Amino acid sequence: MRIIGWNEAARNLLGYSAEEVLNKKCGQVMQAIYTSGEPLCSAFCVGKSCIALGEKWSTTACRLRHKHGNMVPAGFSTMVVPQDARESSNGDGVAVVLIRTSNTGETENAIVQPLRIFTLGHFALALAGAGLDVDNWKRKQAATLLKILVSHVGRPVHRERLMEWLWPDTDPQRAWERLKVMVSFLRGKLRAAGFDGELIETVGRSYLLRRESVWLDSETFAILVPEGWDLLRNGDTNQALTRFEEARDLCRGDYLEDEPYADWCAETRECLREFQLEMLAGLAQCYGEQKKYTEAAQVCRTALFRDPCRESFIRCLMENLAALGRTDWAESQFRSWRSELSEEYGLEPTRETLQLHDRIVSASLST
Repeated sequence: MRIIGWNEAARNLLGYSAEEVLNKKCGQVMQAIYTSGEPLCSAFCVGKSCIALGEKWSTTACRLRHKHGNMVPAGFSTMVVPQDARESSNGDGVAVVLIRTSNTGETENAIVQPLRIFTLGHFALALAGAGLDVDNWKRKQAATLLKILVSHVGRPVHRERLMEWLWPDTDPQRAWERLKVMVSFLRGKLRAAGFDGELIETVGRSYLLRRESVWLDSETFAILVPEGWDLLRNGDTNQALTRFEEARDLCRGDYLEDEPYADWCAETRECLREFQLEMLAGLAQCYGEQKKYTEAAQVCRTALFRDPCRESFIRCLMENLAALGRTDWAESQFRSWRSELSEEYGLEPTRETLQLHDRIVSASLST
């Protein structure tokens, strides 16, 4: 999904010259979001899936990021290049993407997509090329109910557990009446948005969110990170970096970060935090192997901000700063990190970290 052509109209719309965008990933340039704020450009985007299947795709209302930062109202549609045309042009282009400023695009040829659920960061939904404005739902508890079902996707959740999580101090009969109203409200919202099918299934005295009817950013994220490490271990740094960057693009924050105290998603959140650190470690290693030391150092800083106790990141940071010829920065970062480690956690660096620090300082003194 890299850009191989860019015309003057596209330049006028988004401010980029052809030289600035050619061979870049389209998502890095467009940075498209639905009108209600959900990300459109992400790993396994809808447009990419349609192109891979040879299907047309369009969305009539989204916003693209201009070179200068402002958001531009626009719409997308795609035309897949026929196979014989690809062969006559050496196979360089697979699709033409049309960008328009009006909202009059046709969508009847778009393929049906599952409900897209964004959980890494602010909770959001998108369906059929449009975001669902969950924040403005009249019944706020309906969104919480959906989040609980999302955190148990594919598994029935007994109604008593749901009532306990949603209304712990409410009479069971009254809570049951509320739960039925919330489920009905959710189903109605999804039908009104155009979802064709049963997303929330009743299973005895339980409710289940059907896995085959949704796309979850957290599940995709948890697939991309191990794939990246497998590729890296097999020596394919470029493909590994692609996986890690796609995972990074999906990660807008902690899992269901707007439910910070909910115990029903705490275990998944901690698991995904580990995946996030593994993703950052993979990014740093890929950038380092490609001699992109500045990018690797920035990734390490991000990781240390999230977990200062991960000493592998301070070692990686010092090594990349030393590779840039900035041993003074490496020394400064080490001192700052060591002070925080001692004051905040009562810990001292391991022998391995101290030995690396000494080697870097000795090498700088000898030059």
